[in-house]
Amino acid sequence: MTTPLTASRSLRRDLSTASVVAGFTAVLIGYSSSAAIVLQAAYAVGATPTQAQSWLMTLGLATGVLCIAISLYYRAPVLFAWSTPGAALIGLLPPGTGMNEAVAGFMFAAALMTLCGVTGLFDRVARAIPRELAAAMLAGVLVRFGLTLFASAQAHLAIVLGMLVGYLVTKRVAPRYGVLAALAIGIAIWLFSGQAEMAQLSFALPALEWVPPHFSLPAIVSIGLPLFIVTIASQNLPGIAVLRQNHYQTPVSPLITASGLVTLVLAPFGVFAVNLAAITAAICAGPEAHEDPARRYTASVAAGVFYLLAGLAGAAIVTLFAVLPPVIVAAIAGIALLGTLGASLSDALLTPTHREAALITFLVTASNLNLMSISSPVWGLLAGGLVIAVAHRRQG
Repeated sequence: MTTPLTASRSLRRDLSTASVVAGFTAVLIGYSSSAAIVLQAAYAVGATPTQAQSWLMTLGLATGVLCIAISLYYRAPVLFAWSTPGAALIGLLPPGTGMNEAVAGFMFAAALMTLCGVTGLFDRVARAIPRELAAAMLAGVLVRFGLTLFASAQAHLAIVLGMLVGYLVTKRVAPRYGVLAALAIGIAIWLFSGQAEMAQLSFALPALEWVPPHFSLPAIVSIGLPLFIVTIASQNLPGIAVLRQNHYQTPVSPLITASGLVTLVLAPFGVFAVNLAAITAAICAGPEAHEDPARRYTASVAAGVFYLLAGLAGAAIVTLFAVLPPVIVAAIAGIALLGTLGASLSDALLTPTHREAALITFLVTASNLNLMSISSPVWGLLAGGLVIAVAHRRQG
């Protein structure tokens, strides 16, 4: 029987600098790419500055607790995050939508998510997706980061080139620290360029503020249902694909149930949608986090700790990411995901019978197609599944 003491000893033994760096990088990318979107969503539904800080604090704490608890329990790099597409959806709600209606929508979406987890419906859907299509969908999501890495070189050649060269050189001599070297080089070039501007940071703890829900048909139809669809399609499906791509067979239903329940309980404090991470999960689940797959769970645990600290930091985190150049964050994301992107493309195109379907899945997903509030990963899977169905019908 595993006791807390033996679990603690195991964690200390398995932890490495590379896994801590992977966890930090995942949180860095998560916050820098979506903190501003979360704030925009909060203000779009009439949040006060105190309520907006409550959103950021509670999201960080909820995500951190889930990352630590689930990763330790399953000994797998299960990373959670909030739904960035969901935040974008909230930010586009019609003017006049209030916080009380928004919270009701969050709770309705969370209840549906929990139901999918408890009944095992999501698990059955995930198992029905061919591995080649899941890998192609994941590659289609990740390829945007690879393209952004090189596109940003046009305006910031010194930073991007320095980070990429530092990564490639370090990877040859010390593979675990390639991403850390790239990040350090990027920050150093930025600091010595004379363009760095440090803002005054505030380390006061944000205040939690409870907002009572007001259930109504518009809140359910305009907020709850779209948020549920977007979160399932854009986050949880790719998140499962990341785990499967890296050969982790962690059961799906408990993960969906846990995230749904946490969202349901904490929605009045600003947790609009906590779900499996998609993009950043690849950083913690890939070989850059640890050469031993059995020890990569420590990267997600480390990410959970950083999420907790970031949630407590509140306003200081927002200010810090506003100061850090977007090119550094974009470049480190692209570099950190190169290995996972290559493996995903390889797996997607490995089987000749599914190659065309996987290619179409990849292209549709990479196109960023968005129809009827359904994002490109779902359309990519549907397109690839249609190709397979037509091919089987011809053979029959």
